[in-house]
Amino acid sequence: MTNDLAPEIIDRFMALAGPDVADGLERNGLEGATEGVFPLWPDCRKIVGPAQTLKLVPPGQGPESAAYDTLRAVVAGGEGCVLVIDNGNRPTVNSFGGIVGTTSKHYGLAGCVSDGAMRDINACKSLDFPCYAAGPALTSIRTRSSSAGFGIEIEFSGLKVQPGDLVFGDENGVLIVPQVHIGIVLETAEMVKRTEERIIAAVRSDQDPVEAHEDVRYDQMLS
Repeated sequence: MTNDLAPEIIDRFMALAGPDVADGLERNGLEGATEGVFPLWPDCRKIVGPAQTLKLVPPGQGPESAAYDTLRAVVAGGEGCVLVIDNGNRPTVNSFGGIVGTTSKHYGLAGCVSDGAMRDINACKSLDFPCYAAGPALTSIRTRSSSAGFGIEIEFSGLKVQPGDLVFGDENGVLIVPQVHIGIVLETAEMVKRTEERIIAAVRSDQDPVEAHEDVRYDQMLS
């Protein structure tokens, strides 16, 4: 797939934190905050990029090898993309490991997020390849999964994700921004960040904290 996100858009999202993006989504009536998907080691890098989707299902339920289709998805995704793995509502089953991590790094992917588990965390950490998941795993993907396809609509942590949707991940968790709403969500998130920075500056200047919130109509900010 082609990474159509302008470098400026990626840089602006990189300057935000997860809660800023979550507020940007909420202010526009959009869902996008996931639950239970976090970076797998301290200081794991933030990720921003378009989604390359992959759907894994129990063995025998998909037509393709999970291991081989994951590699195909990585190659097809390419530079700057984020591999997003729908692990079929199986948070403890492995979905990603060191070989595909090495392949992903080689092909320039920005990171991987999975609502399943991942293994070979030490290898991915040594590659400085960001990985976000429901938790760690020890066992292989072999015999535990098959693939229902990649580059298709998936359900990730309860959210519908399309190829090209924006993926944002930091220490707060993972968010999905629908492709058609990237611009407005970004503008709103930046506004929220500026407003909260104004509150913080006021409190540090000894303004009453309630007054500082009232000055910016904080309770109405997301309505």
